[in-house]
Amino acid sequence: MRIMHWTNAVAMVVLIGSGWGIYDDSVIIHGVYFPKAIRLGSWAAESLLWHFAAMWLLVANGGAYLVYGVATGRLRERLLPIRPSDIVQTVRDTLRLKLAHEDLTTYNAVQEILYIVAILAGISQVVSGLAIWKPVQFSGLVALLGGFQGARLVHFAGMAVLAGFLAIHVVLALLVPRTLRAMLTGGPVRQPALPAMAREAAR
Repeated sequence: MRIMHWTNAVAMVVLIGSGWGIYDDSVIIHGVYFPKAIRLGSWAAESLLWHFAAMWLLVANGGAYLVYGVATGRLRERLLPIRPSDIVQTVRDTLRLKLAHEDLTTYNAVQEILYIVAILAGISQVVSGLAIWKPVQFSGLVALLGGFQGARLVHFAGMAVLAGFLAIHVVLALLVPRTLRAMLTGGPVRQPALPAMAREAAR
């Protein structure tokens, strides 16, 4: 799962960077451009090559990740249910920099929401991407998304959501450095239990 996680991350970064290069060649929001330094590809054609390569990687790997997660119940177990009280508590803990994460196999409410939003955004990217890539063959999708420009806007919005997800994901990981080691090496995912006296002192 770690390999699939990092493969998805790399594919998303490549897709976003190359997408910025493609976007700058034909902007859809006046005045919004991306600096050349953060674009992947020196020109639009090169950016497209990167984009298509990463697209197939993400579809194959991300699809396998979702199928595995659904088939094993992993996604349901980790992402559901989401309780309003848990969201409030997690936001409070985040603002007070008290994200403990004793058990890294259990997500907090904010993480659950972020992952669900990222999955939905990823699906929207595939749908809108197909409409942009093959507008004639997928004319039904183009119509559903409000035309070719509508599909581009949906694709741009999905990119913004995923870029924000990556940024927040990194920030949350940095707030709890132990998660970085778990993501890189696989463990430990659970913090050793503290003796009663130590737990009292830590409060």
